[in-house]
Amino acid sequence: MSVRPAVARDADFLWRILLEAYNWNGEQRFTAEQLAAEPHAARYLVGWPRKDDFGIIAETDTGEPIGAVWARHLPESEPGYGFIAPDVPELTLGLLPEHRGRGHGRALMEALIQAAAEGVAPVGRLSLSVEDGNPAVHLYTALGFTRVGRNGNSDTMVLDVQTCPTPLKNP
Repeated sequence: MSVRPAVARDADFLWRILLEAYNWNGEQRFTAEQLAAEPHAARYLVGWPRKDDFGIIAETDTGEPIGAVWARHLPESEPGYGFIAPDVPELTLGLLPEHRGRGHGRALMEALIQAAAEGVAPVGRLSLSVEDGNPAVHLYTALGFTRVGRNGNSDTMVLDVQTCPTPLKNP
């Protein structure tokens, strides 16, 4: 597996990963059409990439994309599920089901945090939302994210990029 920056041509794959993130528990709670029509979900990707968007794509050794993580600033008037403030981008992480549980999510997250820490995307904090029961919460906690709020059946978590306790690898 290797990682690379997400670019405009990755938009369709990011939509696929957003669907995987929404259907994280293996149940098809949403279809691609429902997700695209859902304004709250669509705000994570409509117009990708905008000026301050940044992300990472994970690929197999043959160049096949298998997962992604990306961050986007959302305005207070259109917050995401993990909204903290307009200057704190919310991230989305997902992997194709057959590639979960192999450390690829950690590699993606570390690459995104590294990009933020190195000023590729000058941000001090990152936020996310994780639903109850989602095993990804263990990864987020291990990387230094802390719970700062609750929205329905989800925790809002935040990471201070500059004081991230995880030793990060160069992507």
